[in-house]
Amino acid sequence: MSQLNGKIALVTGGSRGFGRGIVEALTASGATVYALARDAGNLDQLEREVKGVHTYAADVAGPQVAPRLLHEICPDILVLNAGATPRALPIHELTWEEFGRVWETDVKATFHFGKEALLMPMKPGSTVMIMSSTAAIGGSPLGGSYAGAKRMQWFMAQYFQEESTRLELGIRFLAIVPTLSPQTDLGRLGVATSAARQGVTEQAFLQRLGTPLTPEKVGHGVVALLTDQAYQVGNAFRFSGKGIESLRRDSPLWYLS
Repeated sequence: MSQLNGKIALVTGGSRGFGRGIVEALTASGATVYALARDAGNLDQLEREVKGVHTYAADVAGPQVAPRLLHEICPDILVLNAGATPRALPIHELTWEEFGRVWETDVKATFHFGKEALLMPMKPGSTVMIMSSTAAIGGSPLGGSYAGAKRMQWFMAQYFQEESTRLELGIRFLAIVPTLSPQTDLGRLGVATSAARQGVTEQAFLQRLGTPLTPEKVGHGVVALLTDQAYQVGNAFRFSGKGIESLRRDSPLWYLS
């Protein structure tokens, strides 16, 4: 495949889970890919197993990381996938620091990278994808502020897009809204805690979820958003095991179109 030949991509949280699936798909489609993560060991493994990928070890939420990497790499494609793992506890059992952990990583990193994409600015025709979650639609009582943080990232994709349009920068901002996946560390935690709270087995809970969303499907979905004319209109897209669905906003709530 060579759909993305000549394109440069930066994927945060790119060493495992959905991020790794995205890195593999973009590389297979011809893009030059840079993966950012905190764990140097995971990045070393990624370099050994995915030919041609470049890696950076850093804390994605660091305020100087976004300016440094965006100016150094000059990506055409930016995928903001990195995120913290929330404590899977009821709200009254969390400390304030635990409650806000996802805001201090996911939301802060989205703010820094999205802001820098506009200020730099990234090249016209560039795309920024922000990883949200379907928890942003219905909430999650066991994730502290996780659902709210993911909702905020979804809103931020809209806010950044409005500014890109107003400033005539030609940068497209998208929110990716994936369903719960048992094939990621975060997803497995979500399955285990949700099943226990509902008093059902994990197998029964997974059956309710239906066709699983895999990192490979997420990667292919990202490539489709970049290359398929069917997805060139819209600001948010739901990824599930069944495929991609456009989400629209013409009421106080986002919902499936």
